[in-house]
Parts: sequence; C-alpha cells; structure tokens
Amino acid sequence: MCCHMKIAACSVVLGISLLLSARADLTIVQKLERAGSAANMTLKLKGDKVRVEASPQVTTILDGKTGEVTNLMNDQKTVVRISADKVKAVANMIQKPNAKKEGAAKVKLTPTGQKETVNGYETEQYTYDGPDFKATYWIASNYPDGAAILAQLQSIQSEFWNAANPGAPDYRDFPGLPIRTRMTTTIQGQATKPGGTATEVTSTIISVNQNPISDSEFTVPSDFKETKLPDIFDKKNTAPSASPSP
Repeated sequence: MCCHMKIAACSVVLGISLLLSARADLTIVQKLERAGSAANMTLKLKGDKVRVEASPQVTTILDGKTGEVTNLMNDQKTVVRISADKVKAVANMIQKPNAKKEGAAKVKLTPTGQKETVNGYETEQYTYDGPDFKATYWIASNYPDGAAILAQLQSIQSEFWNAANPGAPDYRDFPGLPIRTRMTTTIQGQATKPGGTATEVTSTIISVNQNPISDSEFTVPSDFKETKLPDIFDKKNTAPSASPSP
C-alpha cells in the first residue's frame, strides 16, 4: 500500500494526481519517460473525484470528498480500497522523517531565461530546487484555457502529497501551464552519497480537453471483487495480559 501511495504522490507533483474541488470535467493525457521507457498516463477529473490510468493493469480513483483511494486491479478484476484513515496514517509515517524540513525557507521557481517550443507551444524554462527533488518546468503562458486549467490544478493538494513532499512548489506560483516537467527525486537525500539513488521522470502534456466525463468512470465495475490489504496500522496490543494476583 505504501508503494501505491508514493506513486500517487509522485503523480501529483507532475500535475496528474491532484484532488480537485472544481466542478468542471477535465481530461489530461501525459507522456511519462523514465529510465529509457515511455508510457502514457491519463488523468480524468470530475467534481471531487480523480481517475488515474497509469497502466492497463491498475486504475486508481481518488475521492477528494471522503479521502478514500480505490485501486482497480483490472487483470484480476479485484478492487482494493484504502480508507481516508489509512491514507492519513501513511502520510504521518512519511511526515515524521521530514519534520525537520518544515521550518525550512520556501523555495521559489527560478526563471532560466531559456525559451523552447514544446508540442507547438512556446514555453519559458523554470527550475526548482526542493528539499528532496530538483525540477525543471517548461511553462506555457499562452496554452488554450491555460488559466482555467491551472486554476483547477491549484485548488486542493492531497494530504499525503503535502506530508511526503514538504516545500513542494505551489501551482499558484506558476506563471502558466507547465507543459513539460523533468524531476529528479532523491531518497532521504541519499542521491549525492556513494551508493545513493535518484530517479528522473519527465512528464509532457500530450492533450487536454474539457469534454463531459461519465460518472461510471469513477465507480467500481459490478464484476470486480473486494480484496483487503493487510492492516499494517492495526497496533493492537498482542502482549499477554497479566495474570491476576492470587
């Protein structure tokens, strides 16, 4: 479950797994490139709900009103629900090692002065050097309906994302819609140490549309069966009770 949550968190920073309060329907298709491989990811937003289609095998539905996360295992036709309480528990687990960063000064987007045409749109390049990641954004100020799209992306970020990525950039700081994002994340700052690891992901918007989306896109198919994950947060006291005094 923690793995699913971290994937969701990474998606949010790329602009593809935010929980939105706006009521307009929105579909964003992005190309994700990582370690020499590429795949498309589709994000569908309707009201308080978000559907993330990251692969044919797994579909994730996030409910911004209840806080619940639903994973559809399409190959197995099973569904795994993660309650809001468990999402908060994961956020708390991640927040503890990052607590020391809370008082750090807020990092700002920095323009590089470079311009580049990305998918037919003129963009300006910005960089961001966060606590656990470095990012480069190619931002288009003239993207059609860009202001409205950006307003939706600005609305609400998930609690998990805020805990997992303290000091992450706020979409309200963006002067336009980020068409391309290249992000290098580190694990507890270990990328600069011998044997450390870093992951680079590039996300490029392929298309955006505001066509109506059916409510059925955010419901569990009737032929899917419920599957429960092990409750790793159940901290019941398993120690034997003390024997009564004679």
